[in-house]
Amino acid sequence: MCRETKREPAWVSVIRLAFLKGTITVEAVMEEANLQPGYERTVQDVLSTMAERNLIRPVESKEGTYVPGPVLIESDRYNLDFSKASDGGAHRWQSAD
Repeated sequence: MCRETKREPAWVSVIRLAFLKGTITVEAVMEEANLQPGYERTVQDVLSTMAERNLIRPVESKEGTYVPGPVLIESDRYNLDFSKASDGGAHRWQSAD
C-alpha cells in the first residue's frame, strides 16, 4: 500500500534532501522522488508526519520549508550511508553493500 500511494519514495527523498541539501520543500521532494504532478498533497502529508515525529522541523520564516529535526540530526552521529537511498527506496535490504 505504501508504494501505491507514493509515500515511501517521498519519505526517502525527504531524508536524502535533509542530509544532502539541508532544506526540504514539497517541490524539492517531488523532484527528488521523481513524482508526477498530483502527489503534492501526499508529499505534504509525509512532511507533516515527519515533523510530528521530529525527523524534520518547519522553518518559521519560510512557510512550507523544513530543515532536519533532532531525530535526523542525532541519527547522523552513526555515519549512516544514505548514498543509495533513492536506488529503489528504503525497502531494499543491504542497499549499502
